[in-house]
Amino acid sequence: MTPPIELHYWPTPNGWKITIALEEMGLPYEVVLVNIGKGEQFEPDFLKIAPNNRMPAIVDPDGPDGAPVSIFESGAILQYLARKTGQFCGPTQRDRIAVDQWLMWQMGGLGPMAGQAHHFLKYAPQMDPPQDLPYAKERYRNETARLYGVLDRKLAETEFVAGDFYSIADMAIWPWAKGWEGQQQTLEDKPNMARWLETVGSRPAVKAGAAVHAELRQSATQDKATTDVLFGRKY
Repeated sequence: MTPPIELHYWPTPNGWKITIALEEMGLPYEVVLVNIGKGEQFEPDFLKIAPNNRMPAIVDPDGPDGAPVSIFESGAILQYLARKTGQFCGPTQRDRIAVDQWLMWQMGGLGPMAGQAHHFLKYAPQMDPPQDLPYAKERYRNETARLYGVLDRKLAETEFVAGDFYSIADMAIWPWAKGWEGQQQTLEDKPNMARWLETVGSRPAVKAGAAVHAELRQSATQDKATTDVLFGRKY
């Protein structure tokens, strides 16, 4: 019997990437909750496997050569799981290049920019004292819109982001893209992105992955102690 992968997780877009992948790949896993609002990502035991104090992270007891391995950074975890199972990484070498390109696009572009849009549009104005910054709001709203334009144009050519096959690139992008309303975006001029969001979101494994401890999701309104932890004032 395959031992379960230990997933250190909180229900955020980056966390959903991994629950979705594990569900899609049919890998057994156990969730270890890392309450980022309480600062559990700074605990010494977690830092041993995730030195950048960010979740998700995994510990696979059946790693390379059968020895345990711990991995942090969601993109690295997705690549590892795809290689481990031989799934969702593209059927050819050219396809794998395309998958890696779009995975890096999410990691270096959409994730950080959409995350900043969420921060300055939803959270910063409610901080104590309020940080309602028009330049920051416009900057990250516009850059997120640009990135979604890139995505929509790509999806006009292919069914999924890396080609006509579903991959870890889709699993990485979808959890961030599904929050387009909170990023103050529109889908009226992005029909291909809208179609793709529906296609990916209707997959049973995607629904299951996004539902993992969904009850722990917080609203945009948070107390000062939580805000200080999440946005770096305490640490």
